[in-house]
Amino acid sequence: MSVETGRIYLDHAASAPLRPEALLAMEQTAGLLNPAGQYASGRAAQRVVEDAREQIGELLGADRAEVLFTGSGTEADNIAVQGLAFGALRTRGARRVHSTLVEHPAVGESVDWLCGGLPLPESLFGHVVVPVDAHGRPGPVEDLTPDADALVTAMWANNETGNITDLVSVLGPAVELGVPTHVDAVQAVGHLPVDFHSLGVSTLAASAHKFGGPKSVGLLLARREAVIDTPVRGGGQERKLRSGTVNPQGVAATAAALAAAVEEMDAEHERLAGYQARLMEVVRSIPGAVIYTDVPGGALPSHVHASFPGAEGDSLIMLLDMAGVDASTGSACSAGVNRASHVLTTMGVEVHTARGALRLTTGPATTDADIDRVCALLPGVVEQARDAGTAY
Repeated sequence: MSVETGRIYLDHAASAPLRPEALLAMEQTAGLLNPAGQYASGRAAQRVVEDAREQIGELLGADRAEVLFTGSGTEADNIAVQGLAFGALRTRGARRVHSTLVEHPAVGESVDWLCGGLPLPESLFGHVVVPVDAHGRPGPVEDLTPDADALVTAMWANNETGNITDLVSVLGPAVELGVPTHVDAVQAVGHLPVDFHSLGVSTLAASAHKFGGPKSVGLLLARREAVIDTPVRGGGQERKLRSGTVNPQGVAATAAALAAAVEEMDAEHERLAGYQARLMEVVRSIPGAVIYTDVPGGALPSHVHASFPGAEGDSLIMLLDMAGVDASTGSACSAGVNRASHVLTTMGVEVHTARGALRLTTGPATTDADIDRVCALLPGVVEQARDAGTAY
């Protein structure tokens, strides 16, 4: 089905449509008020919150007490990255933070702030850049010492390319040494099987609207023993790590959406992989196309990320928009100016090529008819965009 009559939605990696199960959960809990209240209606709301916490823990291989609700995946990443780093500094004097340069800004800008953006004469932390291969995947993080290393963080599935990181290989050495580890799993949760305890990491972040839950609800899985000096101050409602009144309607909808996503994961993976193969075939047929989604090496079946040198990404999405297709470049945009993706340039892609990037991401709203239409449109759209030229 199309999200809006007459339109095709191919930007699921940015935000997935609200699942019917989530909408029903929100309607059923619409009357709930303050879950922190010590009165009957407060206790009723708190029961809904705790039931959702337990269900999410079971779905993600975590204990109920390890499931914390935040206002977004971005907030969850910030609490984890900053909190683990400051916790390690306070308890062990550790000052090195390891991460790649392909991380989402929620992680990347947190690391930048820790390692150079603090308003102090000198930075408290040093950044050790983890190199990536041509597909944006990091290798094992080695040569670690608990006394020096505060944090190792890695993205599970890249939001632009969809390429999947082998977390056990990358983070395993840090986990074995007891160095704090964080996983940005915003693109993975609801799309890949998750067992938090088996991963062995300290924290893991997710976002409800990426798997059909409501916006402004995030998840942070945090081990009981993890030392997290949270940057969020206030009432300490979520294990004293995240302050703010929990949204009972939102978390009930998140649990319902996650349960539905996990239940249909295998079937949806197969369906979307078929769409991915069809889109890839059309992209490969376009002269000069450069594909970044590495299906043989392991990628989410929802993603097709490619560049069309000679075209501007903005032109591509504008032309698709005019044809009734919602898509994105997958790159950061500031003040209305299209920038080359930091993910692609870190992977070694030339700026001129990276500026012609287009990301098509499928999901529950995608139909066979949608893919038929986009496959028919894409070659002509690229040709038009190339005729319009590129900005220098």
